[in-house]
Amino acid sequence: MPELPEVEALRGFLAERLTGRTVRRVLPVAVSVLKTYDPPPDTLEGRAFTGVTRHGKFLDLETAPAEGGPGGGPGADGALHLVVHLARAGWLRWQDTLPAAPPRPGKGPLALRLALAGEPAEGFDLTEAGTQKRLAVHVVREPREVPGIARLGPDPLSPAFDRAALAALLAGQRHQIKGLLRDQSVVSGIGNAYSDEILHAARMSPFRLAADLSDAEITTLFTALREVLASAVERARGLSAAELKAGKRLGLRVHGRAGEPCPVCGDTVRSVSFRDSSLEYCPTCQTGGKPLADRRLSRLLK
Repeated sequence: MPELPEVEALRGFLAERLTGRTVRRVLPVAVSVLKTYDPPPDTLEGRAFTGVTRHGKFLDLETAPAEGGPGGGPGADGALHLVVHLARAGWLRWQDTLPAAPPRPGKGPLALRLALAGEPAEGFDLTEAGTQKRLAVHVVREPREVPGIARLGPDPLSPAFDRAALAALLAGQRHQIKGLLRDQSVVSGIGNAYSDEILHAARMSPFRLAADLSDAEITTLFTALREVLASAVERARGLSAAELKAGKRLGLRVHGRAGEPCPVCGDTVRSVSFRDSSLEYCPTCQTGGKPLADRRLSRLLK
């Protein structure tokens, strides 16, 4: 799943290519992709993009008011936002030259195509692999009309997000720190991969309860959070949309690397499996050398 660093890189990638360009056509291919119907997606056609913003893991592509419209008013003639959440298996594929023939609905991964005015016909495809169709596209007048954006917690790379802000979010929370870092209403943009990376950098068990962290541990966690995310954003900066997936994996130390040696201590990276996901960690760095219980298998790893 794309997380804050990859979505931030996509934001920059799209801002360079879309700002000032006019939408020629918006072609939904998969019925499941559209989560809003008023205004309809073809209302975007003929509008120019004015910028691209990130809200957590959401991409917000803003368009200018319709020509001759009321200049940002509440109706469909005002500014509109094309908001995208790539979910677990979605991706954005930039096309320097789009196919001339319109896409045909079917069983393939293509979910939506957006074509820009001009020649050659540039634009992007939104695709989604697998059978669980969670890729979401919203056309809204204000980003906060999207429920997922309305309930987002603070952005961890915002200047306002400091050590005191993290401590306030964790205070009294009798929940495991891994789950809290992934909770978008607590902190926005962090998912399964980077929560593993942050906890490894902080040398902290993913099963620690947030309320039990000492002041020193909160400071360590905050430092790890900022450094891991900032480094990942810097690695992703300038990569094309096609390069981001591979770039993400290359930068991960423990996530997705079960069975490999920890790059810090050399111990074997272990995994705990759940129904539809897993976490990875280093026993020596994070749990005092003790493997964690794999809850899917209901046994203690020896």
